[in-house]
Amino acid sequence: MTTFVQFHLLTPYPPSNPNRDDQGRPKQAVIGGQPRLRLSSQSLKRAVRETAFFMQDLAGHRGDRTKRIAEQLEKRLLQNGAEPAKARDAATKVAGIFSKLEAEKDGAAPLTTTLAFVSPDEWELAATLANQILAGEKLPVEKDLKRLVLRKADGAVDIAMFGRMLADDPDFNREAAVQVSHAITTHRALVEDDWFAAVDDLKTREEDAGAGHLGETGFGSGVYYLYACVNADLLVENLAGDRGLAKQGIAALTKALAIATPRGKQNSFAHHPRAHYIRVERGAQQPRDLSGAFFKPVPLTNNDLVAASITALKEMADKLDKAYGPACDASAVLELGTDGVTLESIAKFAADAVGADA
Repeated sequence: MTTFVQFHLLTPYPPSNPNRDDQGRPKQAVIGGQPRLRLSSQSLKRAVRETAFFMQDLAGHRGDRTKRIAEQLEKRLLQNGAEPAKARDAATKVAGIFSKLEAEKDGAAPLTTTLAFVSPDEWELAATLANQILAGEKLPVEKDLKRLVLRKADGAVDIAMFGRMLADDPDFNREAAVQVSHAITTHRALVEDDWFAAVDDLKTREEDAGAGHLGETGFGSGVYYLYACVNADLLVENLAGDRGLAKQGIAALTKALAIATPRGKQNSFAHHPRAHYIRVERGAQQPRDLSGAFFKPVPLTNNDLVAASITALKEMADKLDKAYGPACDASAVLELGTDGVTLESIAKFAADAVGADA
């Protein structure tokens, strides 16, 4: 029986442009026939991985998503005194285990053709293999060579959570244990335009009094609904059975979801939001999101969009529970202005979905 942990968050954003489209404007979506602002799943997962809860609390258990595998291995070999030509050759051969390689450019080590997610264990094994190549050791054939480096499960929590795909080596793909939705505003929201001017500090009074630069940027604000779901059993499996690390990872994820934000235009708008409402559910029931609460947008005439969004979310949860039965075995809620529940306590509640070692 699979245990799931589900998260429902409501977070108000000030005027900002955290996640841009190809025109540099806030991403959007049409929900229930009404325009909404949107934060992509990809941008949110990146933001989660960049929080201190992942960077520091999970230090040593976090992977790197990169095309620069050969470059990093080459640097390591050179630091250990390898000859440049031999270091480049060894690093390139090992990088090819993760992905096909692009042609060398501007004298730099070749990039992989895809962004590969590399765990700390795999970095160490890759370095060991590169040193064996330098030493002239006889290596196994390509298929067996990959097994010297690639792992189906390891100690990288972010890879275990968000998965990875190695197109040339599907045996070493990782199915994501965490699903993250695109966040949408609970109400109708339009992109606004900010027309701005910049002044040339060294322009003399005798010159044209006009601005030194004119520009335009888009922004928007609103209350966003975000849903995420953790398959706790798959997370443990992806971490080679390490339940302690899985617990630590879910706790870090809970805290990160509460504060993580894409950083687009952050210097211009200084958006640093915090979730005002977090509902965590755990149990073996089939997961379900509560986005249906907002297909009818929360009316903009409401004086408190956060409170109205919370009410709509609760009502949708109650309706689904009445129709389909309870959606979880237990739940916990953090709501600003209420006593007794903290981010730390709700993170522990979520992490306890991972049982003790058998």
